[in-house]
Amino acid sequence: MPLKQSESIILRTYNIGDQDKLVVFIGRHIGLNKGVAKGARKFGNRFGSSLEPLSYVKVFYYEKEGKELVTISNCDLIESFFEVHHDIHTSFTLSYFSELIESSYPSRTDDDILFRLLLLILQKFKAGGKREQLTAYFEIWFLKINGLLPDFKYCKKCRRELKSECWLSPKKDGAYCLDCAPNKKFKLSPDMQDLLIWVKKNPPSQGKNIPFTLEQIQSAHRVLKEIIVFHLERTPKSLNFLDK
Repeated sequence: MPLKQSESIILRTYNIGDQDKLVVFIGRHIGLNKGVAKGARKFGNRFGSSLEPLSYVKVFYYEKEGKELVTISNCDLIESFFEVHHDIHTSFTLSYFSELIESSYPSRTDDDILFRLLLLILQKFKAGGKREQLTAYFEIWFLKINGLLPDFKYCKKCRRELKSECWLSPKKDGAYCLDCAPNKKFKLSPDMQDLLIWVKKNPPSQGKNIPFTLEQIQSAHRVLKEIIVFHLERTPKSLNFLDK
């Protein structure tokens, strides 16, 4: 078996057997993968701190045809984000991102857009970015990448442009105007579409030059969370902790 390698981000690990770890990671051009790091729990093992969750690493691994799990032979740390976990809300937010990726991203795909998004968000957190803004930014792109981001510019029924009060559709795939809404359960901010357009055109900021208030960002997050939970058909565990 040839030795392969990939720049990757560790999503999570858990113990198996007496000395090993099962590692879930997303790699550049290889998508979501799971592998066994043999001896990773031994004292003085060769992996060191490179298997810490959300570490940016280079993974060296063997892949056997027909096997779901790869064998991880080594791992070199490229960049650590250990310090961002000191804030418990940030730590749970990043766990939320990892959970979304693991639950929805296809295994072993050469599309690396979600890998690049996660790495960029991690680097912005490390540079002091605002949690609320980076969360909404990630959620918007996560939904867009998965083809689940609605268009909130026009009413789903009458196709009139939404410029004032509107409500999220029951199937979470768009919005209805005041006259067409079958129920008025989840009200949307009229600037929701403006935020989506801004995020699509701009990189994540560290809190400067964002033309939206914290209240607008938090309102958008509530909408995005509704859509994500609806399509996942469950609430991510990390999100439960954040909501508490």
